[in-house]
Formats: sequence, C-alpha cells, structure tokens
Amino acid sequence: MNHWFIFILLSLTWGSSFILIKKALLAFDDLQVASLRIAIATLVSMPIVVYYRKKIRWEKWYLFLIVGLAGNGIPPFLFASAQTQVSSSLAGVLNTLTPIFTLVLAFIFFRHHLSLRNITGVLMGLTGVLLISFSNGIDFGGDLRYILMIVLATVLYAVNINAVRLFFHETNPLIILSTSFVLFGPFSFIYLWHSDIHQVILKHPDGMTSLLEVIVLALVGTMIATVYFFRLLQKTNTVFASSVSYVIPLVAVGWGLLDGEPFNVLYIISLLLILTGVFFTRK
Repeated sequence: MNHWFIFILLSLTWGSSFILIKKALLAFDDLQVASLRIAIATLVSMPIVVYYRKKIRWEKWYLFLIVGLAGNGIPPFLFASAQTQVSSSLAGVLNTLTPIFTLVLAFIFFRHHLSLRNITGVLMGLTGVLLISFSNGIDFGGDLRYILMIVLATVLYAVNINAVRLFFHETNPLIILSTSFVLFGPFSFIYLWHSDIHQVILKHPDGMTSLLEVIVLALVGTMIATVYFFRLLQKTNTVFASSVSYVIPLVAVGWGLLDGEPFNVLYIISLLLILTGVFFTRK
C-alpha cells in the first residue's frame, strides 16, 4: 500500500480519536475509557496470538511489553485523564510534540543520524501546527498537570516508535501489536471487573453510545491504525511516520469547518507549512 495513502488514512483516523474520547467521557470516567479500550483490543488480539504462536519470538517478551506499554498501555490513561480538564483540540495540538521527542530520543539513545532535512521538516511542521492553533483560538491555559500528562504520553509514543524501528523492523506488525496487548492487556479486565462499568452502560443515558465510541476507538483507532502505523514505520523512517501527528489538528479544523465554523486564511499557510515539513521528513 502506498506510504502516503497510509499516512493520510492514519491522520484521518487518529484525528477523530480525541473527539471520540471526549464523547466517551460523557458516561465513563477516564480510567474506564482507557481500560475498556485496552480490554477490547486485548480480546481481539488473543485469537491472533494463538494463530501466530509458532512465529512469535517469545524470548523477546520484554521488548513486546515495552512497545505495548509505551504505545498503547500507558498513553490511553494519560490522554483520558488529561481530557477531563483540557479540550480535545488542545490534546491534538500537544500530540504534535511526538516527532520532536522521536527525533531527540533517536539521537540520544538509538544513535540515529539526524539530517538537516529531518530537523527542518520537524520544525516547519511544528510551526504550522502552532499557527493553526492560535488562528483557531485554542486555549493553552488550564491545569499544567494535565498538560504534562499529554506531554509524557508523547514521550512514550517516541519510545514506542524508536523501539519498533530498532527491535521489530522485520516483524509482522500484527504480531507486534497483538502480542504486546496479550502481555499487558489482561490487567485491564481486573480493574473493569471491580468497577461499576456494567451499571454505567445499562443505566447512564449515554452508556450505550459511549460504549460504541470506545469500541470504535479500540478496533479502528488502536488495532487497525496501529498495524498500519507500524508498517509505515518499517517501510519509511521514524520521523516521517511520527509526523502523522502534525496533520491531526488539520483534521480537527476540517471537521470544524464542516460544522459551520468560520474559515481563516491562516489555515492555508499552516497547511502549506505542515505538508512541506512532512515532505522534508519523508527523505
């Protein structure tokens, strides 16, 4: 599949994830949203692991666990908790720190060469995101603790990206994802079992709707999207793959325009900056 097609598909998918989290929080609390998302993905992963059990290198279990926790284990809790106090648009903008941390960690811990082209692309993309954020009136105020939760999540995403690229460069992405979920996912069932989530689903006015939104998050935003993301990461490079996060705010703005929000000419300038930055990181 074409790399740019996957890039656009991921941008559209993950660009809609923040609003789904926001809607899911209408019925569930933050821990329930994250745990339910992980639990559903784990259930889907179990038969996949059984099918591929002879091809999985179980001696690398700790690497699967690191990749899983950094990519899909801890960040969902951080984002769900943060979005109880910060807007989905701000969460999407802060998520664009991922390429910066990916570049820094690649240089410090993984000894990757940093080209001027990569650095320029990252900075251009970040500039475009900040420009579209201010032109769209995004409020960067609020409790610093919740903002730092999202920053920490982007650092973990950077760890995940570099680890997959270094340790699982030739491994089937479906094996990487499903094995990691089977290793850490069962703990989510323990929490859900002792929570009141079944009562929320049945009695809360938005219970069933929020459940449907978490299912979409787990199946599309986590399972399907991450498999394609790992494939993109294996076929291109860490900086280009992580630059997906630059396009996510554009998706949010696009939904806003369709919903009748006013158009700003700075959107075009921001779009050109972001797309040029992404093109630079592709090489």
